Amino acid sequence: MKHWAVNIRLYEPLRIVLLKPELRRFMIQAHKLKTASRIVVEVEETVDMACEAMGAPLPRLRWYKDAVPLGQLQDPRYRLLPGGLRIERLRPRDSGIFQCFASNEGGEVQTSTYLDVTTFTQLPADTTVTDGMTATLRCEVSGAPRPAITWRRGSHVLASGSVRIPRFTLLESGGLQISPVSIQDAGTYTCYAANTEGSLNASAMLTVWNRTSIVTPPEDRVVIKGTTATLRCGATHDPRVSLRYVWRKDNVVLAPPSSSRVLVEQDGSLLISQTWSGDIGDYTCEITSEGGSDSRTARLEVIELPHPPQNLLARLDAAHSHAVLLSWVRPFDGNSAVLRYVVELSENNSPWKVHLADIGPEMTGVAVRGLTPARTYQFRVCAVNQVGKGQYSAETSRLMLPEEPPSAPPKNIVASGRTNQSIMVQYRLAGLPGEHQQRNISSPEVNYCLVTELIVWTQYEIQVAAYNGAGLGVFSRAVAEYTLQGVPTAPPQNVQAEAVNSTTIRFLWNPPPQQFINGINQGYKLLAWPPDAPDAVTVVTIAPDFHGAHHGYISHLRKFTAYFTAALCFTTPGDGPPRRPGSARSCGAPELHGDPGHVPQGQLARATGQEWRHHRLPDLLGGVREERLSAHGQLNSTTHEYKIQGLSSLTTYTIDVAALTAVGAGLATSSTISSGVPPELPGAPSNLVISNISPRSATLQFRPGYDGKTAISRWGPSVTREDWVSLYAEENEPDAQTLEIPNLTPYTHYRFRMRQENVVGASPFSQSSRVIQTLQAPPDVAPSSVTVRTASETSLRLRWVPLPDSQYNGNPESVGYRVKYWRPDLRAPARAHVVSDRLERELTIEELEEWTEYEVQVQAFNAIGAGPWSEVVRGRTRESVPSAAPGNVSAVAVSSTQILLTWASVPEQDQNGLILGYKILFRAKDLDPEPSSHVVRGNHTQSALLAGLRKFVLYELQVLAFTRIGNGVASTPLVLERTKDDAPGPPVRLVFPEVRLTSVRIVWQPPEEPNGIILGYQIAYRLARSSPHTFTTVEVGATVRQFTATELAPESAYTFRLSAKTRQGWGEPLEATVITTEKRERPAPPRQLLVPQAEPPAQWVPGSDGASPIRYFTAQVRELPGGHWQTYSSSISHEATACAVERLRPFTSYKLRLKATNDIGDSDFSAETEAVTTLQDVPGEPPSSVSVTPHTTSSVLVQWQPPSDESLNGLLQGYRIYYRELEPEVAAGPEAAALKTPSALRSELTAPGSFQTVNSSSTRTTYELTQLKKYRRYEVSLTAYNVIGESPATAPVEVFVGEAAPAMAPQNIQVNPLTASQLEVTWDPPPPESQNGNIYYWEAGSQNDTEKVKVLFLPETAVKLKNLTSHSRYLVSISAFNAAGDGPRSEPRPGRTHQAAPSSPSFLAFSEVSSTSLNVSWGEPAAANGVLQGYRVVYEPLAPVQGVSKVVTVDVQGNRQRWLKVRDLTKGVTYFFRVQARTIAYGPELQANVTAGPAAGSPGPPRDVLVTKSASELTLWWTEGHAGGAPTTGYVIEARPSDEGLWDTFVKGLPQSATSYSVGLGRLRPGVTYEFRVLAVNPVGYGEPSSPSAAVSAQADTPFYEEWWFLLVMALSSLLILLLVALALVLRGQSRGHRSCGTGKSVSNMEESVTLDNGGFAALELHSRHLSVKNTFSKKNGTRSPPRPSPGGLHYSDEDLGGKYNGAALSESVHLAEEAEGASGSEGTDSESEDAPPQHSFVNHYLSDPTYYNSWKRQAPGGRAAPHRYEAVAGAEAPLLHTVVTTQSAVFAPAAPGARTPLTGFSSFV
Repeated sequence: MKHWAVNIRLYEPLRIVLLKPELRRFMIQAHKLKTASRIVVEVEETVDMACEAMGAPLPRLRWYKDAVPLGQLQDPRYRLLPGGLRIERLRPRDSGIFQCFASNEGGEVQTSTYLDVTTFTQLPADTTVTDGMTATLRCEVSGAPRPAITWRRGSHVLASGSVRIPRFTLLESGGLQISPVSIQDAGTYTCYAANTEGSLNASAMLTVWNRTSIVTPPEDRVVIKGTTATLRCGATHDPRVSLRYVWRKDNVVLAPPSSSRVLVEQDGSLLISQTWSGDIGDYTCEITSEGGSDSRTARLEVIELPHPPQNLLARLDAAHSHAVLLSWVRPFDGNSAVLRYVVELSENNSPWKVHLADIGPEMTGVAVRGLTPARTYQFRVCAVNQVGKGQYSAETSRLMLPEEPPSAPPKNIVASGRTNQSIMVQYRLAGLPGEHQQRNISSPEVNYCLVTELIVWTQYEIQVAAYNGAGLGVFSRAVAEYTLQGVPTAPPQNVQAEAVNSTTIRFLWNPPPQQFINGINQGYKLLAWPPDAPDAVTVVTIAPDFHGAHHGYISHLRKFTAYFTAALCFTTPGDGPPRRPGSARSCGAPELHGDPGHVPQGQLARATGQEWRHHRLPDLLGGVREERLSAHGQLNSTTHEYKIQGLSSLTTYTIDVAALTAVGAGLATSSTISSGVPPELPGAPSNLVISNISPRSATLQFRPGYDGKTAISRWGPSVTREDWVSLYAEENEPDAQTLEIPNLTPYTHYRFRMRQENVVGASPFSQSSRVIQTLQAPPDVAPSSVTVRTASETSLRLRWVPLPDSQYNGNPESVGYRVKYWRPDLRAPARAHVVSDRLERELTIEELEEWTEYEVQVQAFNAIGAGPWSEVVRGRTRESVPSAAPGNVSAVAVSSTQILLTWASVPEQDQNGLILGYKILFRAKDLDPEPSSHVVRGNHTQSALLAGLRKFVLYELQVLAFTRIGNGVASTPLVLERTKDDAPGPPVRLVFPEVRLTSVRIVWQPPEEPNGIILGYQIAYRLARSSPHTFTTVEVGATVRQFTATELAPESAYTFRLSAKTRQGWGEPLEATVITTEKRERPAPPRQLLVPQAEPPAQWVPGSDGASPIRYFTAQVRELPGGHWQTYSSSISHEATACAVERLRPFTSYKLRLKATNDIGDSDFSAETEAVTTLQDVPGEPPSSVSVTPHTTSSVLVQWQPPSDESLNGLLQGYRIYYRELEPEVAAGPEAAALKTPSALRSELTAPGSFQTVNSSSTRTTYELTQLKKYRRYEVSLTAYNVIGESPATAPVEVFVGEAAPAMAPQNIQVNPLTASQLEVTWDPPPPESQNGNIYYWEAGSQNDTEKVKVLFLPETAVKLKNLTSHSRYLVSISAFNAAGDGPRSEPRPGRTHQAAPSSPSFLAFSEVSSTSLNVSWGEPAAANGVLQGYRVVYEPLAPVQGVSKVVTVDVQGNRQRWLKVRDLTKGVTYFFRVQARTIAYGPELQANVTAGPAAGSPGPPRDVLVTKSASELTLWWTEGHAGGAPTTGYVIEARPSDEGLWDTFVKGLPQSATSYSVGLGRLRPGVTYEFRVLAVNPVGYGEPSSPSAAVSAQADTPFYEEWWFLLVMALSSLLILLLVALALVLRGQSRGHRSCGTGKSVSNMEESVTLDNGGFAALELHSRHLSVKNTFSKKNGTRSPPRPSPGGLHYSDEDLGGKYNGAALSESVHLAEEAEGASGSEGTDSESEDAPPQHSFVNHYLSDPTYYNSWKRQAPGGRAAPHRYEAVAGAEAPLLHTVVTTQSAVFAPAAPGARTPLTGFSSFV
């Protein structure tokens, strides 16, 4: 008995037993067998049915299935065994009756059984449904008897023939239906099938998604034209599904237009920018997903400014002389009701002004009153709606009112004296100004008059009246005014002057007459000046004395000097005429004379006997000089020498000389001399001793030397520090032994020496003294050139010139500087900074107050003390953001959408600049992630009304002030205020989870905008086809969230409305349509989606809704070229058929696709649109990294980086530099002056010429602003612009102009490579500057794309530049800089980094892929990182081919060849290619897979290929095969020569109409047979090749006269003729024996014949040799040498057809560009080529061809063929290919210049 055990999943096995039938014996009827009537097995099992019979002879068994012999079934699964039947891999069709017959001569016995193959005909499948839908799980089982179906979930029975649970229904087919499905129903369901024979089971997973619904529906909006409208559409959905938003406008799907105005955000919100009237309509947001669909609709209204009124007419009002009647036609109101009209008028061509500002909207005319007679008027009218004031109407014609007398005098009369003869009268007319005025006032606009020719300093009364042609107006009240003062016209009277002593003169005078003073007497001026110096005037001012005569004195005059004197009177305007009394002398009497001055020591002449000469008297004496001589009387004032006689010899005399005046003798000068002894040179002093050393003086003690027999007249000490200098001279001290040396420098080393002088001359210098050092002292001077500049908002930069060493006055190590600064507006003590470095020249004072003026002083100090302070300099810190918030912030809600906010100004000390306005930050608490802002311009407004807020929402509010620099501090704490309540918004997430034929369950969520406290809900529904007012209404409580509507009509559409209620009333209802049906499906995708480039928006045609209303559409956009699909909107209205996609990137290409969503789920996406490019927009970002540095004393260098590519939004046109001169901080230089009206300038750059347009963020762009004013501060900002407009401006940068940067660059720059990514740079600092330097370096050949900057601080003079590109040439330039900016760059020095491995090739491509060959090409690496030496190509099949997996490696030398022809592919096999480049090492691989052809859709093989041969050519014929997936475009012919083994391209590019091709035999290689096949080509690729043609020989038919037999016959015939001729001659000679010379002649003739014969044989031998010449690819000695490349001898043309194929000529129409390069005809060359041993043990055949034309060639007979030049690379150095033997393979490549030799590769094993 046979057993089967079948396991189905994890359940109990089913055991089936089949009993053996038996045939007991022959001739006896077999016993009736007891066999199993049924065998039950499962699919894919194996069953054995045994049948044995016994008898003699042995019975024969036959099997039948359903009465059909098994042999006729021809099923290999049925196998007859010696004892029965085996059926393998059971199928359901195997069920049936199997019969076994046993028979022999004795009879026949049979038995049967029924085989029942039980199986699931339809297994349960995993199912996903949406909450509230119907789920059906299929389960169908075949079996007999029919199995019973039971459905279980876990251990619970859900449905069976006897069990029924609500919502779970067992279908007749065995499936399970769950309706409606809830979230809790998700899980695993098992279908059990059982009958009496066994059981089966199968399971499936049910996934339930949460239903997708809109929770934030769009609301009706009213927006202003040109603004942005936002329609929200938020949805809730199952996180496992994705949403698709589709917006419709008036049932037309919105598509993204080219203007990018319409944009759907990620959350589904629809943003419409630049709204206009075309955007008005109903917008529907449709959301589709696999979890259901939903849609909501809102109305968008666009309002705009009203249009100007039309047909404006003006006419005089006959009833009122001062009125004009206006009328107009009511204009278009801009979709918003007109609120009022405004009337403006222009009076006498004056500027327009509003006259009537509130004319009712219903008015179309008005009377304009209050006009002035005799004036002309023009009128215009505009309408005002809630948007604002519209355009004005056309102006009326000018209308003149009739004249009337003036009705009032001028008012506000003001008069002021302008000169001493004029008064300026200013007035404002109160009545009617006429056309003419007195005093030459002819213009009615003039309100002043200059009255001239008046009397000086005189009071006038002035009245003004207006008049016109109708008469004179009323005079104004009188105004009194003086003319201005004048200078006196008369001098003082009775002026007298006299000297009162030697230096003083006294004046006496009377004042001038009062009527000649012409003003208020301010005083008198006394003047005195010497005649010889008229400019040296001494002036003394005397206050006026109104009591009696005046007197005054001028003192400190020169003694006994004549002076001219004068006196004058002056007033405020100036001085009057002087009164000249004459001249006076400063000594009027002898008793007034002063003593004479000191008489200088004179030179006494040498004594000669007893005569002496007197010395010269002083040049300037205090008075008249008189001479007195004690022994000899007086000398006159002109005598400067005197000879004294009568002296005694050898007597010492002392001579005193003094000057005399009338007052007395002056100081005397003495000299001692011995009479009769001539003076000599004195001797040097000795014993110098230094004492009493102080900082600035020292005492020098000495012993006088020999006096030279006369008095010492001068002592001359000198000092030395480096050179001896005379520092001081002491005169008239002949007996001195101590001298005080003044004017020494503190803390300085000195040595002293001295000499003495007499009348003869100076003595030699004494020995120098010891070295001394003066004491230290505080510095004597303050640092100079102190300037202060603004550094930042809280810092000032102070600069000064340090003290020189000579002014340290102390130890240099102790020298420093002290900086003192303070605020002049505060009395706070000054703060100080100490700078210890004596060489420091600048200091940045930090932690200052913003926008505050400071006064600064600097002093130097040393260890002893501090020096004087410098002059006070002033500086102001930069403007900054406010450091405090506005105070007293309060808020109050004024409506449900408005909050009034008030605040106080920022304290003045915290404003830090000019407050430009305020910003209000507000956000809904717990709702908005980021606050919004509202800007209030100006610093006078301190309140704002926030409108458009959410209703009944708590807001957080803050206020901050801002300056031009930025925002200040926001106010704290947060102010909380809730808007007032209002009617609620619609409920959200309205879904219909259960839809029956007669009932619908509706579920919702509270409104997203409750706008108050929800008090309840109202549900209203009606048949969609019924009257709009026949709703069934139900109200429920505030906590109810669902409602079931019953007793509905089946298969009908119902409209449901749901609204919420607050205390303000019922809110906006939410409406939805539902169909009472159970047959709902997913919708079909939209069709005909189109986005016109010129006519946006996107348009489409909706597909089928699947019997369930479409809730919304979802639009997705994809940015080209490589962007991913992004959901633009999942809330496009279900009624829309067009959609405008906004918020796209400007100047970018996009594609769009769409899907629809209903309650069942999403449709498939529609076909994507064509690419559409958005328009350009202004750049979104300003240039970055803006720096402004002084370049020269009148220019600055502006540097910046371009905006990022993402922010350009179009094609960058250039930059605009805005700069303006700032008010000077202080007087900063000789040209500095106060600027009352600073100018604002703008400089514009255009893209070509002035700068370089670059995309790299590291590249800086520069521009020099020139012709700026020196010593001025400038503010610079920068914008980028394109054709649309300008980007935002950069933050302003401040710079001071007037200080130049260093003038010289660093020197001796050296650049040396260190590694592949490092360079070492060394240099010497420039002479002027040695503190720091600035290194710029950039990559050569890349413009400034990689320019970088590195700042160094000396004494460092070397730097390593790291992270550079390998094997790249860099140019390095260095510049020095100081506080004013960078100096000039040095000349660029080159440097190159070392090589490194290259990057991977840039691309890997395949072309001309056929079933056996392809062309592979690759791109040069993006980063070569060195000199490319070549490439390595490796390829292998992904799976073994016929059990063999070969790896082929090809090394391509050089960089010019980047292609390879592979010719040994296997049809349909996928190959794995890898390519890597090599410099000093191999770089990373670039990998790709390719499958050998033919590709799907390629043409079929051509048919009926036939080759015919004529005497001169071969012709190949074929007929067209199957075209494939696209029309055939041409043909390619492949050939296989007999001495090759591989197919190669013979001809390509044949037209589609070709059916034959011919080639001349002369262009083929003789002695070689060829096979041909044809391939068709279409756009898909190369097709299947045809069957090969018959082999045909390229040998031309030889003419009969060249055949060997013909030549042999001719030779024998010639020989026979010669023999006959010879015989005849012999016989003739014998008959003519007397002619002895005949034999010789005969021999001669015979020799000629032999010569001809020899010549003939020679020609034949030469011809034979020509025929036997072999080329390099022919067989030799009957054996075939493996073909191998001849790199040096083969070049290729870039023609489609090679001139030769295997050395044979093709058709005459093909041209070959050839160039002979050293061709040789020697056979030795051929032999060398032929006998060269093979380089490998197997044969490979590849062809490398850069143009993929397989025009490979063989050498012509007779030697090495002339090379053929490949035109595209002519003259270039071609790469070399080396053979690389890998596993079971080898490849060869060309190795000669320009070679196109076939690359040999794996072909066969030898």
